[in-house]
Amino acid sequence: MRLLHTSDWHLGRAFHRVNMLGAQSDFIGHLVTTAREREVDAVVVSGDVYDRAVPPLAAVQLFDDALHRLADLGVPTVMISGNHDSARRLGVGAGLIGRAGVHLRTDPAACGTPVVLTDAHGDVAFYGLPYLEPALVKDAFGVEKAGHEAVLAAAMDRVRADLATRAPGTRSVVLAHAFVTGGEVSDSERDITVGGVASVPAGVFDGVDYTALGHLHGSQTIAERVRYSGSPLPYSFSEAEHRKSMWLVDLGPGGSLAAERIDCPVPRPLARVRGHLEDLLADPDLERHTGAWVEATLTDPVRPADPMARLADRFPHTLSLVFDPERSPQAPDVSYARRLAGRSEEQIAEDFVAHVRGAGPDIREQAVLRDAFDAVRAAETVRETAR
Repeated sequence: MRLLHTSDWHLGRAFHRVNMLGAQSDFIGHLVTTAREREVDAVVVSGDVYDRAVPPLAAVQLFDDALHRLADLGVPTVMISGNHDSARRLGVGAGLIGRAGVHLRTDPAACGTPVVLTDAHGDVAFYGLPYLEPALVKDAFGVEKAGHEAVLAAAMDRVRADLATRAPGTRSVVLAHAFVTGGEVSDSERDITVGGVASVPAGVFDGVDYTALGHLHGSQTIAERVRYSGSPLPYSFSEAEHRKSMWLVDLGPGGSLAAERIDCPVPRPLARVRGHLEDLLADPDLERHTGAWVEATLTDPVRPADPMARLADRFPHTLSLVFDPERSPQAPDVSYARRLAGRSEEQIAEDFVAHVRGAGPDIREQAVLRDAFDAVRAAETVRETAR
Protein backbone atom coordinates (compact mmCIF):
# COMPACT_ATOMS: atom_id res chain seq x y z
CA MET A 1 0.00 0.00 0.00
CA ARG A 2 1.39 3.39 -1.00
CA LEU A 3 0.90 6.21 1.51
CA LEU A 4 1.45 9.94 1.16
CA HIS A 5 2.33 11.36 4.59
CA THR A 6 1.94 15.09 5.27
CA SER A 7 1.15 17.30 8.26
CA ASP A 8 1.22 20.80 9.72
CA TRP A 9 -0.57 22.65 6.95
CA HIS A 10 -1.38 25.54 9.34
CA LEU A 11 -4.04 26.89 6.99
CA GLY A 12 -4.59 30.58 7.67
CA ARG A 13 -1.09 31.27 8.96
CA ALA A 14 1.01 34.13 7.59
CA PHE A 15 4.78 34.24 7.21
CA HIS A 16 5.69 37.47 8.97
CA ARG A 17 3.41 39.89 7.10
CA VAL A 18 3.01 37.74 3.97
CA ASN A 19 -0.36 36.08 3.42
CA MET A 20 0.31 32.39 2.71
CA LEU A 21 -3.14 31.28 1.55
CA GLY A 22 -2.07 31.34 -2.09
CA ALA A 23 0.98 29.19 -1.35
CA GLN A 24 -1.15 26.87 0.79
CA SER A 25 -3.60 26.49 -2.09
CA ASP A 26 -0.70 25.66 -4.42
CA PHE A 27 0.41 22.99 -1.96
CA ILE A 28 -3.05 21.40 -1.88
CA GLY A 29 -2.94 21.25 -5.67
CA HIS A 30 0.52 19.67 -5.52
CA LEU A 31 -0.72 17.12 -2.97
CA VAL A 32 -3.64 16.09 -5.16
CA THR A 33 -1.47 15.92 -8.29
CA THR A 34 1.14 13.81 -6.51
CA ALA A 35 -1.50 11.43 -5.15
CA ARG A 36 -2.88 10.94 -8.67
CA GLU A 37 0.39 10.71 -10.60
CA ARG A 38 2.16 8.48 -8.08
CA GLU A 39 -0.89 6.21 -7.71
CA VAL A 40 -1.18 6.74 -3.97
CA ASP A 41 -3.53 4.40 -2.06
CA ALA A 42 -4.03 6.60 1.02
CA VAL A 43 -3.19 10.11 2.22
CA VAL A 44 -2.39 10.65 5.92
CA VAL A 45 -2.43 14.12 7.52
CA SER A 46 -0.91 14.17 11.00
CA GLY A 47 -2.47 17.24 12.56
CA ASP A 48 -2.33 21.04 12.66
CA VAL A 49 -4.58 21.35 9.67
CA TYR A 50 -5.38 24.90 10.81
CA ASP A 51 -3.14 27.40 12.55
CA ARG A 52 -5.60 28.24 15.31
CA ALA A 53 -8.73 26.92 16.94
CA VAL A 54 -11.00 29.44 15.21
CA PRO A 55 -9.50 29.84 11.73
CA PRO A 56 -10.38 32.66 9.31
CA LEU A 57 -13.11 31.99 6.77
CA ALA A 58 -10.64 31.88 3.87
CA ALA A 59 -8.73 29.05 5.59
CA VAL A 60 -11.97 27.10 6.17
CA GLN A 61 -12.87 27.52 2.51
CA LEU A 62 -9.44 26.22 1.47
CA PHE A 63 -9.85 23.20 3.75
CA ASP A 64 -13.29 22.56 2.25
CA ASP A 65 -11.74 22.71 -1.22
CA ALA A 66 -9.03 20.24 -0.13
CA LEU A 67 -11.65 17.79 1.17
CA HIS A 68 -13.62 17.94 -2.08
CA ARG A 69 -10.52 17.45 -4.23
CA LEU A 70 -9.31 14.50 -2.18
CA ALA A 71 -12.77 12.92 -2.21
CA ASP A 72 -13.10 13.44 -5.98
CA LEU A 73 -9.72 11.76 -6.43
CA GLY A 74 -11.10 8.61 -4.81
CA VAL A 75 -8.02 8.20 -2.60
CA PRO A 76 -8.92 7.54 1.07
CA THR A 77 -7.60 10.17 3.48
CA VAL A 78 -7.01 9.78 7.23
CA MET A 79 -6.56 13.02 9.17
CA ILE A 80 -6.07 13.87 12.86
CA SER A 81 -6.28 17.12 14.84
CA GLY A 82 -3.12 18.75 16.20
CA ASN A 83 -2.39 21.08 19.09
CA HIS A 84 -3.24 24.15 16.97
CA ASP A 85 -6.61 22.74 15.90
CA SER A 86 -9.87 22.72 17.79
CA ALA A 87 -10.54 18.99 17.79
CA ARG A 88 -14.27 19.50 18.28
CA ARG A 89 -14.58 22.00 15.44
CA LEU A 90 -12.42 19.97 13.05
CA GLY A 91 -14.40 16.85 13.87
CA VAL A 92 -17.84 18.32 13.09
CA GLY A 93 -19.44 16.23 10.37
CA ALA A 94 -16.74 13.54 10.57
CA GLY A 95 -19.24 10.71 10.17
CA LEU A 96 -20.76 12.18 7.03
CA ILE A 97 -17.40 13.23 5.57
CA GLY A 98 -16.11 9.72 6.20
CA ARG A 99 -18.65 8.38 3.71
CA ALA A 100 -16.74 10.32 1.04
CA GLY A 101 -13.50 8.58 2.05
CA VAL A 102 -12.05 11.38 4.21
CA HIS A 103 -11.69 10.03 7.75
CA LEU A 104 -11.31 12.68 10.47
CA ARG A 105 -9.99 11.35 13.77
CA THR A 106 -10.31 13.99 16.48
CA ASP A 107 -11.78 12.06 19.44
CA PRO A 108 -9.14 10.63 21.84
CA ALA A 109 -11.60 7.91 22.87
CA ALA A 110 -11.45 6.46 19.35
CA CYS A 111 -7.67 5.86 19.36
CA GLY A 112 -8.14 2.11 19.27
CA THR A 113 -10.72 2.14 16.46
CA PRO A 114 -8.92 2.09 13.11
CA VAL A 115 -9.80 2.97 9.56
CA VAL A 116 -9.21 -0.32 7.74
CA LEU A 117 -8.14 -0.26 4.09
CA THR A 118 -7.35 -3.29 1.96
CA ASP A 119 -4.88 -3.99 -0.83
CA ALA A 120 -3.72 -7.12 -2.64
CA HIS A 121 -1.75 -8.24 0.45
CA GLY A 122 -4.53 -7.84 3.02
CA ASP A 123 -5.71 -5.24 5.52
CA VAL A 124 -3.93 -2.11 6.71
CA ALA A 125 -5.29 -0.61 9.96
CA PHE A 126 -4.86 3.17 10.32
CA TYR A 127 -5.06 4.40 13.93
CA GLY A 128 -5.52 8.14 14.42
CA LEU A 129 -4.14 9.56 17.68
CA PRO A 130 -5.14 13.23 17.76
CA TYR A 131 -3.07 15.60 19.87
CA LEU A 132 -3.56 14.42 23.46
CA GLU A 133 -3.45 17.27 25.98
CA PRO A 134 -2.37 15.32 29.09
CA ALA A 135 -4.35 17.32 31.66
CA LEU A 136 -7.55 16.86 29.67
CA VAL A 137 -7.31 13.16 28.77
CA LYS A 138 -5.44 11.55 31.67
CA ASP A 139 -8.63 10.47 33.45
CA ALA A 140 -10.16 9.02 30.28
CA PHE A 141 -6.98 7.00 29.70
CA GLY A 142 -6.67 5.97 33.35
CA VAL A 143 -3.22 7.44 33.99
CA GLU A 144 -2.40 8.87 37.41
CA LYS A 145 -0.20 11.80 36.44
CA ALA A 146 -0.60 14.06 33.43
CA GLY A 147 2.30 13.66 31.02
CA HIS A 148 2.78 13.17 27.30
CA GLU A 149 4.51 9.81 27.59
CA ALA A 150 1.86 8.40 29.92
CA VAL A 151 -1.15 9.35 27.80
CA LEU A 152 0.50 8.33 24.51
CA ALA A 153 1.54 5.00 26.03
CA ALA A 154 -2.04 4.43 27.17
CA ALA A 155 -3.35 5.30 23.71
CA MET A 156 -0.84 2.92 22.11
CA ASP A 157 -1.92 0.16 24.50
CA ARG A 158 -5.39 0.51 22.98
CA VAL A 159 -3.90 0.39 19.49
CA ARG A 160 -1.96 -2.81 20.23
CA ALA A 161 -4.96 -4.41 21.94
CA ASP A 162 -7.11 -3.83 18.87
CA LEU A 163 -4.35 -4.94 16.49
CA ALA A 164 -4.02 -8.21 18.42
CA THR A 165 -7.63 -9.07 17.56
CA ARG A 166 -7.11 -8.68 13.81
CA ALA A 167 -6.14 -11.26 11.23
CA PRO A 168 -2.49 -12.33 11.16
CA GLY A 169 -0.53 -10.23 8.70
CA THR A 170 -2.61 -7.10 9.23
CA ARG A 171 -0.30 -4.13 8.75
CA SER A 172 -0.62 -1.03 10.91
CA VAL A 173 -0.11 2.72 10.58
CA VAL A 174 -0.36 5.19 13.46
CA LEU A 175 -0.90 8.93 13.00
CA ALA A 176 0.24 10.97 16.00
CA HIS A 177 0.87 14.61 16.84
CA ALA A 178 3.65 14.83 19.39
CA PHE A 179 7.24 15.86 20.10
CA VAL A 180 9.28 12.66 19.93
CA THR A 181 12.75 12.54 21.49
CA GLY A 182 15.46 13.16 18.94
CA GLY A 183 13.38 15.48 16.78
CA GLU A 184 14.80 18.87 15.78
CA VAL A 185 12.61 21.85 16.63
CA SER A 186 12.14 25.21 14.94
CA ASP A 187 10.83 28.56 16.16
CA SER A 188 7.38 28.13 14.64
CA GLU A 189 6.07 25.25 16.77
CA ARG A 190 3.94 25.97 19.80
CA ASP A 191 5.45 24.73 23.07
CA ILE A 192 3.66 21.64 24.43
CA THR A 193 5.84 21.13 27.52
CA VAL A 194 4.02 19.52 30.44
CA GLY A 195 5.59 18.99 33.83
CA GLY A 196 8.89 20.25 32.48
CA VAL A 197 8.94 17.53 29.80
CA ALA A 198 8.00 18.07 26.15
CA SER A 199 9.18 14.94 24.36
CA VAL A 200 8.31 11.24 24.43
CA PRO A 201 10.59 8.34 23.44
CA ALA A 202 10.13 6.79 20.02
CA GLY A 203 9.74 3.40 21.73
CA VAL A 204 6.18 4.40 22.66
CA PHE A 205 5.25 3.52 19.09
CA ASP A 206 6.85 0.07 19.01
CA GLY A 207 4.78 -2.66 17.45
CA VAL A 208 3.35 -0.84 14.42
CA ASP A 209 4.65 -0.83 10.87
CA TYR A 210 4.73 2.93 10.34
CA THR A 211 4.22 5.98 12.56
CA ALA A 212 3.31 9.16 10.67
CA LEU A 213 4.18 12.05 12.96
CA GLY A 214 3.15 15.67 12.99
CA HIS A 215 4.08 18.72 15.11
CA LEU A 216 7.74 19.39 14.24
CA HIS A 217 8.15 21.43 11.07
CA GLY A 218 11.31 19.82 9.72
CA SER A 219 11.06 16.60 7.70
CA GLN A 220 13.06 14.01 9.63
CA THR A 221 13.50 10.32 10.32
CA ILE A 222 13.47 9.45 14.02
CA ALA A 223 13.70 5.75 13.19
CA GLU A 224 13.10 3.82 9.99
CA ARG A 225 9.42 3.40 10.89
CA VAL A 226 8.93 6.68 12.79
CA ARG A 227 9.04 9.85 10.67
CA TYR A 228 7.98 13.48 10.59
CA SER A 229 6.82 14.85 7.26
CA GLY A 230 7.35 18.42 8.47
CA SER A 231 5.30 21.40 7.34
CA PRO A 232 4.88 21.84 3.58
CA LEU A 233 5.73 25.54 3.82
CA PRO A 234 8.13 27.56 5.99
CA TYR A 235 6.63 29.45 8.92
CA SER A 236 9.77 30.96 10.51
CA PHE A 237 13.29 31.89 9.42
CA SER A 238 14.60 29.09 11.64
CA GLU A 239 13.38 26.83 8.81
CA ALA A 240 15.72 28.44 6.26
CA GLU A 241 17.69 25.19 5.85
CA HIS A 242 14.64 22.94 5.68
CA ARG A 243 13.79 20.98 2.57
CA LYS A 244 10.00 21.07 2.55
CA SER A 245 8.57 17.73 1.53
CA MET A 246 6.14 14.86 2.07
CA TRP A 247 6.92 11.18 2.58
CA LEU A 248 5.84 8.68 -0.05
CA VAL A 249 5.81 5.37 1.83
CA ASP A 250 5.39 1.91 0.32
CA LEU A 251 4.17 -0.57 2.93
CA GLY A 252 4.66 -4.05 1.53
CA PRO A 253 3.56 -7.50 2.67
CA GLY A 254 4.94 -8.46 6.05
CA GLY A 255 5.43 -4.79 6.88
CA SER A 256 8.38 -4.14 4.54
CA LEU A 257 8.88 -0.42 4.12
CA ALA A 258 10.42 1.95 1.59
CA ALA A 259 10.20 5.76 1.83
CA GLU A 260 10.88 8.57 -0.63
CA ARG A 261 10.77 12.33 -0.07
CA ILE A 262 8.54 14.33 -2.41
CA ASP A 263 9.49 18.01 -2.53
CA CYS A 264 6.80 20.64 -1.99
CA PRO A 265 6.58 23.90 -3.95
CA VAL A 266 7.65 26.92 -1.89
CA PRO A 267 6.90 30.47 -3.05
CA ARG A 268 10.38 31.81 -2.25
CA PRO A 269 13.59 30.52 -0.66
CA LEU A 270 14.53 31.84 2.77
CA ALA A 271 17.82 33.57 3.51
CA ARG A 272 19.42 34.78 6.73
CA VAL A 273 22.18 37.35 6.31
CA ARG A 274 24.30 38.87 9.05
CA GLY A 275 26.85 41.67 9.25
CA HIS A 276 27.34 45.43 9.05
CA LEU A 277 24.75 47.14 6.90
CA GLU A 278 27.25 48.54 4.40
CA ASP A 279 28.82 45.10 3.98
CA LEU A 280 25.45 43.48 3.33
CA LEU A 281 24.63 46.09 0.72
CA ALA A 282 27.95 45.67 -1.08
CA ASP A 283 28.82 41.95 -0.79
CA PRO A 284 28.55 40.40 -4.29
CA ASP A 285 28.16 36.90 -2.81
CA LEU A 286 24.73 37.92 -1.49
CA GLU A 287 23.35 38.65 -4.94
CA ARG A 288 21.78 35.16 -4.97
CA HIS A 289 19.40 36.26 -2.19
CA THR A 290 17.77 39.16 -4.05
CA GLY A 291 14.70 37.02 -4.83
CA ALA A 292 14.47 35.39 -1.39
CA TRP A 293 12.55 36.28 1.73
CA VAL A 294 15.33 37.74 3.87
CA GLU A 295 16.00 38.07 7.58
CA ALA A 296 18.86 40.52 8.13
CA THR A 297 20.77 40.70 11.40
CA LEU A 298 22.74 43.93 11.67
CA THR A 299 25.85 43.88 13.84
CA ASP A 300 26.76 47.58 13.51
CA PRO A 301 27.87 48.95 16.91
CA VAL A 302 25.58 51.94 16.31
CA ARG A 303 22.20 51.48 14.69
CA PRO A 304 22.41 52.86 11.12
CA ALA A 305 19.85 55.24 9.62
CA ASP A 306 16.92 53.85 7.58
CA PRO A 307 18.23 50.26 7.59
CA MET A 308 15.00 48.60 6.40
CA ALA A 309 14.55 50.90 3.42
CA ARG A 310 18.18 50.53 2.39
CA LEU A 311 18.07 46.75 2.69
CA ALA A 312 14.86 46.62 0.67
CA ASP A 313 16.59 48.41 -2.19
CA ARG A 314 18.89 45.42 -2.58
CA PHE A 315 16.71 42.68 -1.11
CA PRO A 316 13.14 43.63 -2.09
CA HIS A 317 11.61 40.83 -0.01
CA THR A 318 13.26 41.64 3.32
CA LEU A 319 10.74 40.67 6.02
CA SER A 320 12.67 40.68 9.27
CA LEU A 321 15.27 43.03 10.72
CA VAL A 322 17.22 42.06 13.83
CA PHE A 323 19.80 44.17 15.68
CA ASP A 324 22.67 42.39 17.39
CA PRO A 325 25.36 45.06 17.80
CA GLU A 326 28.96 44.03 18.22
CA ARG A 327 30.27 44.76 21.67
CA SER A 328 33.75 44.78 23.08
CA PRO A 329 34.73 41.82 25.28
CA GLN A 330 34.59 44.16 28.27
CA ALA A 331 30.99 45.17 27.64
CA PRO A 332 28.90 43.52 30.38
CA ASP A 333 25.44 44.20 29.03
CA VAL A 334 23.76 41.59 26.88
CA SER A 335 20.38 42.30 25.30
CA TYR A 336 17.29 40.99 27.03
CA ALA A 337 16.30 39.06 23.90
CA ARG A 338 19.68 37.30 23.78
CA ARG A 339 19.46 36.39 27.46
CA LEU A 340 16.09 34.74 26.82
CA ALA A 341 16.98 33.01 23.56
CA GLY A 342 16.47 29.25 23.73
CA ARG A 343 15.03 29.29 27.27
CA SER A 344 11.66 27.79 28.17
CA GLU A 345 8.93 29.67 30.02
CA GLU A 346 9.72 27.70 33.16
CA GLN A 347 13.43 28.57 32.95
CA ILE A 348 12.63 32.25 32.48
CA ALA A 349 10.39 32.17 35.55
CA GLU A 350 13.11 30.43 37.59
CA ASP A 351 15.61 33.07 36.46
CA PHE A 352 13.23 35.79 37.63
CA VAL A 353 12.94 34.18 41.07
CA ALA A 354 16.74 34.04 41.30
CA HIS A 355 17.00 37.69 40.22
CA VAL A 356 14.55 39.10 42.78
CA ARG A 357 15.66 37.15 45.84
CA GLY A 358 19.24 36.16 45.06
CA ALA A 359 18.64 32.39 44.90
CA GLY A 360 16.76 30.18 42.49
CA PRO A 361 13.69 28.10 43.42
CA ASP A 362 14.16 24.84 45.28
CA ILE A 363 12.73 21.52 44.06
CA ARG A 364 9.32 22.11 45.67
CA GLU A 365 9.07 25.60 44.20
CA GLN A 366 10.11 24.34 40.76
CA ALA A 367 7.24 21.85 40.93
CA VAL A 368 4.82 24.66 41.84
CA LEU A 369 5.98 26.69 38.84
CA ARG A 370 5.64 23.71 36.49
CA ASP A 371 2.14 22.96 37.77
CA ALA A 372 1.15 26.60 37.28
CA PHE A 373 2.35 26.66 33.67
CA ASP A 374 0.67 23.31 32.99
CA ALA A 375 -2.61 24.61 34.41
CA VAL A 376 -2.44 27.72 32.23
CA ARG A 377 -1.79 25.62 29.09
CA ALA A 378 -4.66 23.26 29.91
CA ALA A 379 -7.02 26.19 30.59
CA GLU A 380 -5.96 27.77 27.30
CA THR A 381 -6.76 24.55 25.44
CA VAL A 382 -10.17 24.31 27.11
CA ARG A 383 -10.91 27.96 26.30
CA GLU A 384 -9.94 27.56 22.63
CA THR A 385 -11.97 24.36 22.33
CA ALA A 386 -15.04 26.04 23.79
CA ARG A 387 -14.90 29.05 21.44
